[in-house]
Amino acid sequence: MRPSIKQFVEICTRHLPIHAPIYEFGSYQVHGQEQFANLRELFPGKAYVGSDMRVGRGVDAVLNLHDLGLPSGSVGTALCLDTLEHVEYPHKACAELYRVIKPHGLLVLSSVMNFPIHDYPNDYWRFTPEAFASLLRPFEFVEIVSGGDPIFPHTVAAVACKGRVDAASVAQLKGEFETWRGQFIAPALPRWRQIARMLVPPIAGWAYGRTLRCLGLRKDTVTPCGG
Repeated sequence: MRPSIKQFVEICTRHLPIHAPIYEFGSYQVHGQEQFANLRELFPGKAYVGSDMRVGRGVDAVLNLHDLGLPSGSVGTALCLDTLEHVEYPHKACAELYRVIKPHGLLVLSSVMNFPIHDYPNDYWRFTPEAFASLLRPFEFVEIVSGGDPIFPHTVAAVACKGRVDAASVAQLKGEFETWRGQFIAPALPRWRQIARMLVPPIAGWAYGRTLRCLGLRKDTVTPCGG
């Protein structure tokens, strides 16, 4: 659980109606994050089910996002945080999430784009904001935000509702999302670097930097050349 994602969930809980039961899909708590990754404390007094593909800490039920086996309209709020990149068929998974969420229920979703490969147990995808818009198209209300470089963000997050959200809540939500996004804004680059970034694809810049590190000419990372 990344701190920024927990912050994103907290923003949603402050400004949107949270219906029970709450299901967290991808709730397995890795070693060392048992307390921080426990989101149950954000939903006091509400029924909460942690689910994952494997048994372990934080997991109440073993469920497969491709075929949840839950009744339609049985989930009040669904959390799917930094999990979708590990799902082989994300469109199928999002269709399943839409099916099980109640009318006026919520989905809070996050994933990565500019992020290292991490196998839990497999790592399939990276998502743009437009990809999230496609995945969440059936929902009546969708708000998508990204963190980091606007053209190559490290994080894409969204909240979606199977119903309308009142204008006041939307305004408050958007305001806090802008503050959330602001923590990732880096100082402006010199003009020559801005031009270079427009001309050089991000992957080329990454490859160039990695080559320098492998040759020992650049030491701004601890990632070994083989990793």
